[in-house]
Amino acid sequence: MLKKFFLNTLSSFVGAWLALVLVVVSSMILLFGMIGSGIASEMGDAEQLKSKSILTIDLSGAISERESAKAPDFTSLVKGNLNKPQNLNVIVEALEEAARNRNISAVYLKCGALEASPAACYAIRQAVLKYKKSGKQVYAYADTYTTGTYLIASAADRVYMNPQGMMEMQGMSSTVLYYKDLLDKLGVEFQVVKVGTFKSAVEPYIMNSMSDPARAQMDTLLGNMWGVIKKNISETRKGVSPEEIDSLVSKEYISFAPAKTSVEAGLVDSLAYERTINAKFAALTGQDVDDVNFVSPGTLVKQVPWSTAYDSNNRIAVLYAVGEINDVSQDGINYHNLVPIITELADDDNVKGMVLRVNSPGGSAFGSDQIGEALDYFQSKGKPLAVSMGAYAASGGYWISAGADKIFANPLTITGSIGIFGLIPNVRGLADKLGVNPQTVSTNPNAQFPSLTESMTDEMKGVMQQYVDRGYEDFVGRVAKGRKMSVPAVKRIAEGRVWDAVSAKRIGLVDSIGSLNDAIEWVASKAKILDKYNVAAYPEYKPSFWDMLPSNLSSMTAMRQMLEPKPEEMMIMKMRELLRRERIQARMADIKIEFTGK
Repeated sequence: MLKKFFLNTLSSFVGAWLALVLVVVSSMILLFGMIGSGIASEMGDAEQLKSKSILTIDLSGAISERESAKAPDFTSLVKGNLNKPQNLNVIVEALEEAARNRNISAVYLKCGALEASPAACYAIRQAVLKYKKSGKQVYAYADTYTTGTYLIASAADRVYMNPQGMMEMQGMSSTVLYYKDLLDKLGVEFQVVKVGTFKSAVEPYIMNSMSDPARAQMDTLLGNMWGVIKKNISETRKGVSPEEIDSLVSKEYISFAPAKTSVEAGLVDSLAYERTINAKFAALTGQDVDDVNFVSPGTLVKQVPWSTAYDSNNRIAVLYAVGEINDVSQDGINYHNLVPIITELADDDNVKGMVLRVNSPGGSAFGSDQIGEALDYFQSKGKPLAVSMGAYAASGGYWISAGADKIFANPLTITGSIGIFGLIPNVRGLADKLGVNPQTVSTNPNAQFPSLTESMTDEMKGVMQQYVDRGYEDFVGRVAKGRKMSVPAVKRIAEGRVWDAVSAKRIGLVDSIGSLNDAIEWVASKAKILDKYNVAAYPEYKPSFWDMLPSNLSSMTAMRQMLEPKPEEMMIMKMRELLRRERIQARMADIKIEFTGK
């Protein structure tokens, strides 16, 4: 009850804001009728696949793993922006189809402000390289390249850049926010019990700066990932060595150099304005500029029923486990929802094998165990199980991966983080600030242990540490069994440390560097259906009401500005999120790897 009170108290700071948003939502729907007209407008612009078409990959905006039902997002609705992210699986499959489709003559990589993980950028790059084996051309263009978009574009046959453009490569970085001073001001204390020297997920709540072990593992992680990126760029931009890339970034400040510097360095083939690119495709296909037909990945993917073969007798299931593992939110991996799907796939005789696509930093230790047990049940049916790792498969994300028959990872995947922690809040200070004085009557001294308004005693900390230690032993035991390693061997590479996938392969946490399609083909081969199989993606996509709204609603600018959350409101929402989390977590630190640049 007390925890609910404080959650409700924090919620009240933003309650009026949400109520106003709801009013705006209702008004827009009832008074303006924008939805129908917007949808009709979008439908009227439907693309058509024709002979000599150009597949255009728009490398801007956000890229998600796959299409999923959009959750209610009142802020975006009020701001008039309901743009949906592109889907990595659609982009990759479109490039697969483009290679074999006679109507596609070339691919255009149109690079912009891309929001995607390094692993996603690498996956698209690999799909481009695979497409090029068809003998068809790839052209890339950007006003400004970032490291992520250039990693992809460097695989093209021709790389163009605006004469006034920029090559914004500044290396890689990761910034972690530390909240202890803020928590002290709020009167909130987080009591920590953990296992793992490198388990740094708790640090932002109890420290003001990064510990030496946390900094050391991040330094190694970023260095290894940057090495992979430089090596890949060097392989497709002949004459540009990894050492020269470092020199361009660190000594010559390529991000601030004139565009011609990128040409002289061999990163770009030539400078051109965007309006001239269409003429290059016209010359390539022998058409007039006005006749060149550009199509999007979504249009091309409609040509093949990839991932929707739910009635196939020889079916490989691709089960997406994306987000934080929890038991309350639909935004992430809710194990209450995922476990029944795994069980149904295990019991379905038409499902011959499964690929678990993991893109998760972990979360609930209990939820991770429930998913792991369900996957064990799937394997008990004699069906092969592979894991394909995306941007993250760490902590709880690795817990659910460890028992697979084979683990595939992207070289820029972050994995490992084998460790557990408990984060127990004490909000007594906040209660005092709010004028709340809790009074408790109990039959036993520890009836409310751990209490939300009292610090733990040494005895209580010892009990909680034993609880976390047991969870850690379970985690290590699962990894040891799944990876066929001894417990001491696992503990030497555990301690909560995160690893890049190349290093993880070297120490036995990953079997193979490969793509999602590599994992699918391996499962099909193990199931002896490689010559004839179909793929079905789970959970099945069922559009929500929010998915049916047009992507651009424009109105009520003043109201948008008024309802935009303030920084202090965002901090309160962050605190509410922390209090909602389960106390015992198998979760990696909030690591966001960024390609430095605008």
